[in-house]
Amino acid sequence: MPQVRTNGIDIEYESFGRDGDPLILLIMGFGAQLVFWPDALCQGLAAKGFRVVRFDNRDVGKSTHLVSQTAPDPRALFAEVMAGRRPHVPYTLDDMANDAVGLMDALGVSHAHIVGASMGGMIAQLVAINHPGRTKSLISIMSTTGRRDLPSGNPETLSVLFRPPNSTSHDDLVDASILVQKALSGPGFPSSEAEMRARAERRTDYAAFDLDGIARQSAALIVAQPRNALLKELRCPTLVMHGADDPVIPAAAAKDTAESIPGAELIIIPGMGHDFPPALVPVYLKHIGNFVAKVEVRAV
Repeated sequence: MPQVRTNGIDIEYESFGRDGDPLILLIMGFGAQLVFWPDALCQGLAAKGFRVVRFDNRDVGKSTHLVSQTAPDPRALFAEVMAGRRPHVPYTLDDMANDAVGLMDALGVSHAHIVGASMGGMIAQLVAINHPGRTKSLISIMSTTGRRDLPSGNPETLSVLFRPPNSTSHDDLVDASILVQKALSGPGFPSSEAEMRARAERRTDYAAFDLDGIARQSAALIVAQPRNALLKELRCPTLVMHGADDPVIPAAAAKDTAESIPGAELIIIPGMGHDFPPALVPVYLKHIGNFVAKVEVRAV
């Protein structure tokens, strides 16, 4: 896959469709590589007449890992934030939003449909906030404004999500990935053991596991400030998608996001958890594809 240099780092990306078609930029979430975006979704959107680009955020996959930056202790950072302090971290979600825009610059694209999932949704929101002229539309999936008084996720699920694997051996990494998939899944779109294992194998084989990189991404999440007031200033078409059965970020966060953005459309999907199982791809393809196609028609 190709890489571009921007903001002092190298970003690994993959492109689907024709270069001249309207761009859909996909931003993945916490600790997740570009391959977490299903191939079938990327190919399906490209077949609808869009160029689709997915990429590895900094500190994950094959993009630059900031090994010179000390990995913060997430618990200590959280305690500082709860005490009202603003601790220093290696980078912020705003920096990661700038990476996404830097990738657009390197691709020679002036503006795009910005789509983000989970932490990627937070980054996508910041692209729209900080770079409104580059944002043709915003799609925030299974994400949040970061408001502190919103309901928290299921403690058991969160413990699985943040639990390190038993070791960095291939088998332990695959087993840990399967456990995470089971914890994140929703009751309406189950995956078979074979499907989960295939995804786990691909993710494990794609790039080396980096616990320090995950800690640095976690630090950016912990210190991020609520975005409600800034989101109220957005004027781009916005779609908010969320699972009714999301165990990580409850659906109340999606409602809060949609209420914070003028004119935002809200879709709550029964049975959807916090994941991208094969059974959900047609649902994502329908809603994302229809929304961006509608925005393109309005822009003509």
